[in-house]
Amino acid sequence: MKAPRWLLLATIVPVLWGVWGSLLEIPEKWANPTFPSTLGYTVWSFTMVLVGLVALRNLRWKLELDGRSILYGLAVGLSGAAGQLLLFWALTQGPAYIIFPIICLSPVVTIILSATLLKERTHTLATLGIILSLFAIFFLSLQESENSPVHGFSWLIIAVGIFFMWGVQAYFMKSSAVSISAEGLFVYMAAAAVLLCPIALLMTNFSERINWGLSGMYLSGFLQLLNSIGALLLIYAIRWGKAIIVVPIVNGLFPLITIAISLCIYHRVPSIYNLIGVLLAIVAILLMAFDEVKHTPTEATMPLSSH
Repeated sequence: MKAPRWLLLATIVPVLWGVWGSLLEIPEKWANPTFPSTLGYTVWSFTMVLVGLVALRNLRWKLELDGRSILYGLAVGLSGAAGQLLLFWALTQGPAYIIFPIICLSPVVTIILSATLLKERTHTLATLGIILSLFAIFFLSLQESENSPVHGFSWLIIAVGIFFMWGVQAYFMKSSAVSISAEGLFVYMAAAAVLLCPIALLMTNFSERINWGLSGMYLSGFLQLLNSIGALLLIYAIRWGKAIIVVPIVNGLFPLITIAISLCIYHRVPSIYNLIGVLLAIVAILLMAFDEVKHTPTEATMPLSSH
């Protein structure tokens, strides 16, 4: 039996994001010379524009331009882009296998906002997931000894900030569903990414050597394109299938793939505390996802916008 298109895309997205998340450290931290994370953000914003043109084509080049759509689009776009800008900096300070599990717990913020602002009920499994996520962040922040490759806590503070930003972004995505198309939302996300480019460029120290070669700018561009394509494919997977099924698959697989690839490539074995944190984060994500599946009414499959 042929697998449905939405299931195929829902398994491709975490692979794309897992490769992106685990290899992103190479041009920005391990290449010699490095390719600054701020320039990595700039490259990402332009890959978003390229993929955004594909989304705009699916709208027959008719972007929603009413005030409500623009407001929601910029709210989603700016919260996501600001988090992305901070992510590039955080990965220069801390390891991907710890940062990404923290960020993937952002549904905690979405659930809390939905419960308080949209008056949605928070059920037992989601509540347990929230509690476990707090313990996960605590264990992920612990550094076992002075020989640990992880030093300082600035990366942790930034990771928690991204955790909040992306949780807010998901809330706006949810509350804007009846106001703007998924493709239109992606186009505004791309526009917001470009808007923050001047900030990234101002933060760049152009007096230092910059890797404009294959292991720097070009590798960064390839990885950022994987990220942007994954974002668009996620939108399509949700439209062809059901969001309550697609999102748990992506959120469950993405951190696992990132962690596995990071540990294999960099040969880092996390401390027992960090390993406990990773496992707690994964369990928390799955609990919140399963709670969403269990208590969300079944929705009819939404067709992709016609070409």
